[in-house]
Amino acid sequence: MVRVVILGQGYVASIFASGLEKIRAGKIGPYGVPLADELPIKIKDIEIVGSYDVDKAKVGKDLYEVVRAYDPDAPESLRGITVRKGIHLRSLRNLPIEATGLDDEMTLSEAVDHLVSEWKELKPDVFVNVCTTEAFVPFESREELEKAIEEDNRDRLTATQVYVYAAAKYAKEVGGAAFVNAIPTLIANDPVYVELAKESNLVVFGDDGATGATPLTADVLSHLAQRNRYVLDIAQFNIGGNNDFLALTDKERNKSKEFTKSSIVKDLLGYDAPHYIKPTGFLEPLGDKKFIAMHIEYVSFNGAHDELVITGRINDSPALAGLLIDLVRLGKMAVDKKEFGTVYEVNAFYMKNPGPKERGNIPRIIAHEKMRMWAGLEPRWL
Repeated sequence: MVRVVILGQGYVASIFASGLEKIRAGKIGPYGVPLADELPIKIKDIEIVGSYDVDKAKVGKDLYEVVRAYDPDAPESLRGITVRKGIHLRSLRNLPIEATGLDDEMTLSEAVDHLVSEWKELKPDVFVNVCTTEAFVPFESREELEKAIEEDNRDRLTATQVYVYAAAKYAKEVGGAAFVNAIPTLIANDPVYVELAKESNLVVFGDDGATGATPLTADVLSHLAQRNRYVLDIAQFNIGGNNDFLALTDKERNKSKEFTKSSIVKDLLGYDAPHYIKPTGFLEPLGDKKFIAMHIEYVSFNGAHDELVITGRINDSPALAGLLIDLVRLGKMAVDKKEFGTVYEVNAFYMKNPGPKERGNIPRIIAHEKMRMWAGLEPRWL
């Protein structure tokens, strides 16, 4: 079995939990899971053993009850897991949610020890981080990170940064674990955390799960680059109505997301074409089904100017939740292979901003093949 702890029991985590249990019960097909039946670790081998959140309305409740608020058809098999108190560090600021966290009751150093103690009882193999998008600053050194924890510097740290620090401590004590960072906070792209992970028997996947418009934009840009068409400008935006889009109305959070979404342009084209690529707004009636739009203008043969215009409506949370099914299993495989630190071959396919920092985005079809070969699978198109 692959034992999973969820960090941030919101829309994505709840759809992940619900869909996982439905697949295991044979109620739905594994659509949206890229490596559905191909890995040696099967979907039925995934078990959720713990969940953490900082929404006062969720903490202490049964996971089934929390998931049912997002999916009325929540499986009964989710009963029996209590949503535990996590760390918020201002992560819910400006949101209509009352926060409660371990950091309200103890120092950050004590919170880390508390989490490690709970995790040693839960025995997770993989942590899945789907907390609310944060405003963050990467660390310059290991000493700076450890000092911030020891001195309880809450203005310097985010919840994700503390969770990874705790996961590294846990992994070192138990011999290995994996951390899937599906939000924009730089972890797999932060050399300080990658080095910490290597030394602590921790695998880190990240950063920011690639769903919706971003991988589609990457595919289109790769297509244009391969045909030597010169891109003049790119406009791509999303509007959604879930809490993550509400959080992105905060300027600093939006900046974090914009960075990971925009990183594809120069990586794939070789030049930084003028672009506007960012989550743009919150419109509550859209709910989880976000509106995406893309406009790309480029020069073709004989100076011809062409344009591509793409629009769509995409269910935001299921798009990421399906990828998490793979990432959990690949995380356990990486631990078993002792590939501690980060794994570019996995990140390049599943993440908007694939770590490590010195690597970049590559065409998704190439990333797909590299990921399959890393996982020991036959290439599909090579």
